[in-house]
Amino acid sequence: MKPTKEEIKKLTDLLLKEYKISTRFLNILIDESGSYSQLTDVIGNNLSNEEKIRLLINQKESLLFSGSAKRTIELRGKLIEKLPVKTIDKLFDKYCTTGGKSKSHKVKNLAKKRWHSGKSWASTFVNELKIPKVFAGVKKEGKLPLIEDIDPFVTPPALTEFQEELKNNLLTILNKEGDKTRCIVSLPTGGGKTRTAVEAFIEWLQPRFANGQYLIWIAQSEELCNQAIECIRQLWASKQFTESLRVYRYFGGSELEQSDLIGGVVVSSINQINSRINKDEVLKEIVSKTGSIIIDEAHRAATSMYRNFFHFCKEIHSPNLFPICGLTATPGRSFGNTPLLVEIFESKLFTPTLGEEFENNPLEFFRQEGYLARPVPKQVFTDVDIPSPNTLFEESKEQFFARMNQEVVRELAKNKKRNKKIIKELLSIPKGQLTLVYACTVEHSELIATVLNYYGKTATSISADTPRHYRRKLLEQFKSGEIQFVINYGVLTTGFDAPKTENIVICRPTFSEILYEQIVGRGLRGSKFGGTDKCTIIDFCDNYHRFGDQQAYNRFSEFWK
Repeated sequence: MKPTKEEIKKLTDLLLKEYKISTRFLNILIDESGSYSQLTDVIGNNLSNEEKIRLLINQKESLLFSGSAKRTIELRGKLIEKLPVKTIDKLFDKYCTTGGKSKSHKVKNLAKKRWHSGKSWASTFVNELKIPKVFAGVKKEGKLPLIEDIDPFVTPPALTEFQEELKNNLLTILNKEGDKTRCIVSLPTGGGKTRTAVEAFIEWLQPRFANGQYLIWIAQSEELCNQAIECIRQLWASKQFTESLRVYRYFGGSELEQSDLIGGVVVSSINQINSRINKDEVLKEIVSKTGSIIIDEAHRAATSMYRNFFHFCKEIHSPNLFPICGLTATPGRSFGNTPLLVEIFESKLFTPTLGEEFENNPLEFFRQEGYLARPVPKQVFTDVDIPSPNTLFEESKEQFFARMNQEVVRELAKNKKRNKKIIKELLSIPKGQLTLVYACTVEHSELIATVLNYYGKTATSISADTPRHYRRKLLEQFKSGEIQFVINYGVLTTGFDAPKTENIVICRPTFSEILYEQIVGRGLRGSKFGGTDKCTIIDFCDNYHRFGDQQAYNRFSEFWK
């Protein structure tokens, strides 16, 4: 959880004035953060102890005292030893079972005590030291249940006319073709394809669930899996069915028992399914009674993992399989991925019949109608040359992109001139505009967030290393406006919904059109869907001396019009 400016100031004053953290130890903590030299490249190196402490707090946030790293334990110890002897004795008697009787031994054992964010020892530690409670950390939520029984009766917003049309088309083909149904629902990102497909398939499968059949929902990430479950929960509850629906979490390494299986919706990732083929009797049982499959992000479905899964389904279920529906975005006129998917799945393509304007340019039509925000593109040229001259005649195109995705991007993350341009651009964004930033590396993400905080902005860094419960809290603060900037590396491309986002900032070179569209799509929810009228897309562009202009930004010419 992101501490407030007041909480950061209070802790800074405590560490500096009351607990008198030495300059020497402070410099050790700063140096071990791993990015101090890059920080000083951007903000200068004449920092006071107060500024160094604020940098540390903004880097670690409420995790400042969390963990078992040597210096973290040492920091906790330096604070504990400033407590009155009676308080140290009381804490030792309560929380430690072994150790010497001297004050130093007691302090050492208390400092080394395992830290569980938000739990008893962490809360006692900050309370006794008069530190703001936020620095006890966020208590990890209990493990989400592997199965849920969703009760009826809650009403979501009504479908739009075009969504209702798509839903009825899906129901018509399901009722007509049954198990032979193959279809793809294609809408612009933010157009509600998930909601539309769930509405149709839930209604069609409702009587079949009672007979023990399953809908398998396949998504690409845990975030997308949880998002699907929330959508299913809301829609089932709105239908006023008299029975509950069982939803199974079959992702993230979860294990299900045969005794749990009574039919319902199985939400899974293709990675987990592929790893369990021919190994998990539960998967065999589910597939043998599957009534249909929905594949989210269906543009990924031409991989060997999906082919393996469908071969497995034919062996376990039947050669004819069951209804299969793919969901994919309509990126614009200049892309041909959707027809390829139609061919792969031998399926029907469903898009709204909204007239010639939609057919000619679905994105522009949705923008004019307020379903999508209007993107405002902005390129910031870094004047950084890629690749370096000594590689100009040594690499193939494939080698270039492999290197780009590895060491070149890491070098860009450390480029002083480039980082100064990034920070200058971010600081120019008006206060209060929610901004998502896509960094080059985890370290780059942390660097940008730390510098923004140093200059008085509210920013946080998120990566795959950020604990999920902690990430969830940070994103809640972002959506509520408590945090203006979320800088991330590799996690907020899909399965994340913050409709009020007004700026998308892309600091990492992006060559994949699909990835680029997913990133941009985080900010394109229109006002009719609770979003904004426009979203600024800020793209940092480097100089590429080979293979033409490869960045996805410049291949989106139709998208920007």
